[in-house]
Amino acid sequence: MTLDELEIGKDAIVASVDCDDPSLRQHIFDMGLTPGIEVTMIKLAPMGDPMEIRLRGYELTLRRDDAARISLRDVHDAHDLPARGAAPAQTAHPALGEEPARPRREGAALAEGAPLSFALAGNQNCGKTTLFNQLTGSNQHVGNFPGVTVDRKDGQIRGHTNATVTDLPGIYSLSPYTSEEVVSRRFILEEHPNAIINIVDATNIERNLYLTLQLMELDCPMVLALNMMDEVSANGGTVDVNALEAALGIPVVPISAAKNQGIDELVEHALHVARFREHPGRIDFCAEDGPDGGALHRCIHGLIHLIYDHAAAAKIPARFAATKLIEGDRLVTEALALDENELDAIEHIISQMEDEAGVDRLAALADMRFSFIESVCERCVVKPRESREHKRSVAADRILTGKYTAIPVFLGIMALVFWLTFDVIGQRLSDLLAAGIDWFTGVVDVALTDFGTNPVVHALVIDGVFAGVGSVLSFLPIIVVLFLLLSILEDSGYMARVAFVMDKLLRKIGLSGRSFVPMLIGFGCSVPAIMATRTLPSEHDRKMTVMLTPFMSCSAKLPVYALFAGAFFPEAAPAVMLAMYVMGMVVGVVVALILKGTAFRGDPVPFVMELPNYRLPSAKTTLRLAWDKAKGFATKAFTIIFVASVVIWVLQTFDIRFNVVADQADSMLAGVGALLAPVFAPLGFGNWMAAAALAAGFGAKENVVATLTVLMGGSTAALTGLFTPLTAFGFLTFTLLYTPCVAAVSAVKNELGTKMMWAVIAMQCGVAWVVALLVRLVGMALGLA
Repeated sequence: MTLDELEIGKDAIVASVDCDDPSLRQHIFDMGLTPGIEVTMIKLAPMGDPMEIRLRGYELTLRRDDAARISLRDVHDAHDLPARGAAPAQTAHPALGEEPARPRREGAALAEGAPLSFALAGNQNCGKTTLFNQLTGSNQHVGNFPGVTVDRKDGQIRGHTNATVTDLPGIYSLSPYTSEEVVSRRFILEEHPNAIINIVDATNIERNLYLTLQLMELDCPMVLALNMMDEVSANGGTVDVNALEAALGIPVVPISAAKNQGIDELVEHALHVARFREHPGRIDFCAEDGPDGGALHRCIHGLIHLIYDHAAAAKIPARFAATKLIEGDRLVTEALALDENELDAIEHIISQMEDEAGVDRLAALADMRFSFIESVCERCVVKPRESREHKRSVAADRILTGKYTAIPVFLGIMALVFWLTFDVIGQRLSDLLAAGIDWFTGVVDVALTDFGTNPVVHALVIDGVFAGVGSVLSFLPIIVVLFLLLSILEDSGYMARVAFVMDKLLRKIGLSGRSFVPMLIGFGCSVPAIMATRTLPSEHDRKMTVMLTPFMSCSAKLPVYALFAGAFFPEAAPAVMLAMYVMGMVVGVVVALILKGTAFRGDPVPFVMELPNYRLPSAKTTLRLAWDKAKGFATKAFTIIFVASVVIWVLQTFDIRFNVVADQADSMLAGVGALLAPVFAPLGFGNWMAAAALAAGFGAKENVVATLTVLMGGSTAALTGLFTPLTAFGFLTFTLLYTPCVAAVSAVKNELGTKMMWAVIAMQCGVAWVVALLVRLVGMALGLA
């Protein structure tokens, strides 16, 4: 039997993983799905695919096509696993020297006050962001890792101005399956942080320690932060911290990042191991007398001796390099610069190990690590049968991922998010802010008049800056509320379920369920949505998702919708705005189907993903995200949009000789618009004002409103003279679909290169023009012209 045939509620033992793709096979093993492990079939997604299984105390999803490659034996009814681990006992602390695996010092201690750098590493959903916020407070800045656009957060540890911590991307292993994994290990190997802070979810310790062992192989000073220990204790479990320290040879500190417990002790240990260069006391996890007769042990140590000089020259720890050679890691192989004879010898040693052990190389390595972890947890960890959080998650999933309830509930949740954003909370706060801006504009207007300010300067301040920036800034509450609500859904664990539910649907258009989250973020802003595609493990999925994400109507287009819906469709404004969102999704699907059959032939990558327990999001983390988004939008309003507003005002105030024009039709902006107007004439809005507004919208979509507002002297009442209801709807359609803002285009360039950037620009402008033309033709055919 294969895993896809296992009935719901049945257990079985994995016999083998028969997968042709080495990287996928490696990823499946890294996720814990190794031969000999027991798996339980939990359920299928509402559309029948993918499937959810339980192993090693956590839930994992994978597609049935991939499950068909996993052979099973010993199928039986599901049973409750007994709590494992002995009762806790008093254990000698390894730092006192009672155990051999204690941290070892290498080199002289660093001077007091010397600058220290730390890498914060851990699995996804283990509380890493919360810990980073607790460590750094407000002392953070965001950038990118050198050469790539994976987010990088740096911050100073509170109370220690000489200590900087870098928040690495959430990863499951150091195998090169995603760009995050490559970035994380490159940072540690090339940037040489003084120490690693490895955060582990104590409620899922076996799964999380897999990354810990790989980090220890990097032979960098390290401290282990056991997070969520409050949940472990509340559910009747415990961890013998001293015994775990003795087994691993690194300091272990129990913490609760969400409750700010144990953070000071963690910082103290981290500073100590960094300053005194205390490396892990153990970096070797292979057994000389293991079930394989010591075959893997002999293989690894043989490779270490063979490549030791190459590893030293490449500044890669020899043990880490040896295991990566066994995995067939191309990046490490290239870095070692081995000759053909050495590569042949390495392959011979690995093949001999496979023959002696009776398993292939990838399975042997994964089994070595998990066997060591299981033996350690058997001695150090007492786990309850089932945590309250898991029971709560199972109960919630009966509805949130149920066969008949998942999609209606998802639509309901999204409807609630948009209702709260665009009506109850966001819109009302936006109205209040707009009233405040109008009041302040009036005060400044009167002050400038009383002061006798030059009329041109007066017009620049009021009609240029205040009209342009103020009209955009009033939408800040809507954007913040939307990001706040999406962040809550992400942090709660619901977004992972959305990917699980939507995978089969997205596969039909050539994407995977993971693509759904970046596309959903696209409703907030295309820039973070495009950057979020880096979590997708294949170039196929990344490029497809980047091409389609800008069709999701971002919040920057809301001012345009609000302006036109209020002016031309006051009785049906909500329906018009909803139509824009639906149209964006429909056009995206159509374009995806075309791309799937042309430029992006082939299936998306396999869908192997952990489903975390539902948790209440951290209020502090969520509010910090909202603050970051608000700050980013405000910065954009006072930089890009400020400059654009001034430029537009200058263009529409002066002619080419920089004389103030009496009629805007004589201005430089009219000249620019006149050049573009013929392109839009077939769409029904071939006037220079509309063309100029769309051109300005390339800088930022909010500029479409800012430009029209400035051109109309601060009043939008004259819009009805430029557009009819049909051409206004066509204008909205074009605004929805054409080239995203310059920031989003820059994100595409950074993620996928210049060629893809121009491809996105050309495709979106072409699609926008064709769909807007269809809207006009259909409207005329229905007599709506």
